[in-house]
Amino acid sequence: MSRLNSGLNIIVLSDDAERFRGALTIAIADNALGRSARIFLQLDAVRLLAPPPIKAAQDDAHNANGLPSLSVLLDEALECGVIIIACQSGLALAGLCASDIDPRIEAGGPISFLKSVESDDRLLSV
Repeated sequence: MSRLNSGLNIIVLSDDAERFRGALTIAIADNALGRSARIFLQLDAVRLLAPPPIKAAQDDAHNANGLPSLSVLLDEALECGVIIIACQSGLALAGLCASDIDPRIEAGGPISFLKSVESDDRLLSV
């Protein structure tokens, strides 16, 4: 699992697509400010990564207002260097293997994720 210095770490706790959208948006913004960001998808949240490309109920409303779909936002986050980590237990619960999701997404557990969070990091859960 990659280690980022003095970064933003967000834990997404459920498969609520709008919470994930918010986490991605904040992580991309933090990255745009020159800082590092990671998102850890815990347990049920991993379902949001299941192929085919994710679609959220609010995607049409976002698109109508010039905002990206959840799938496009995830791709933008990965392209700009936001690290996304899928919980290994969550992969199992979702019936997925690490090879089933985007190869730019890491698999890891909560212990290794939290072990890499330093005292000067920011840690949020949504």
